[in-house]
Amino acid sequence: MFTGLVEETGRIQAVAAYGQGSRLTIAADTVLGDLQPGDSVAVNGVCLTVVEKRADAFCVEAVAETLQRSTLGRLRPGSPVNLERALPAGGRLGGHFVQGHIDGVGEVLAFSQSDPGWWLEIRLPEELHPFVVEKGSIAVEGVSLTIARVTADRISIALIPRSAQATTLGDIKSGESVNIECDIIGKYVARLLGKQAPLRNISEDMLKQWGY
Repeated sequence: MFTGLVEETGRIQAVAAYGQGSRLTIAADTVLGDLQPGDSVAVNGVCLTVVEKRADAFCVEAVAETLQRSTLGRLRPGSPVNLERALPAGGRLGGHFVQGHIDGVGEVLAFSQSDPGWWLEIRLPEELHPFVVEKGSIAVEGVSLTIARVTADRISIALIPRSAQATTLGDIKSGESVNIECDIIGKYVARLLGKQAPLRNISEDMLKQWGY
């Protein structure tokens, strides 16, 4: 479990084939402090397991399913990435609950300055539309953000200077793809409501039975 508060931006040192997946070597500083093989770390919002720790980098392995459902397959040596270690027990939850399980890939439609921050517009896959609401939480490239506006095919986000400066979002461009994870609470609520049978032929007796 993560919070969506990026600890640092690392950089891809190497990408190597690993079966149908990839082995990524990521240069980092802050997250290396207590990172150990077997630990979880979010890389651009994707939860991965550390398989090796080096003096100035760590290695993770992404299977084919992960590469297909996220933007990790597009990473190349030199690519910057958002990094966050798993939330420790008793740690502060400053963002929102982020699992590191990507729901889909969105497309950046616009990124423009809106003093003192920026205005970000993202087109979402149609299947994610039921899980976003105005003022709700969403993780974009692993960054916990608040949705400012929801329209037919997109969401808009008012990005504060800190989020732009401390993550990869500050260098984002129109047309780029971004990892999207919707709020887990919204996904559960939508699924539960979807399973409820529609109410038909409600009678006065039924309402009395239900306490109305």
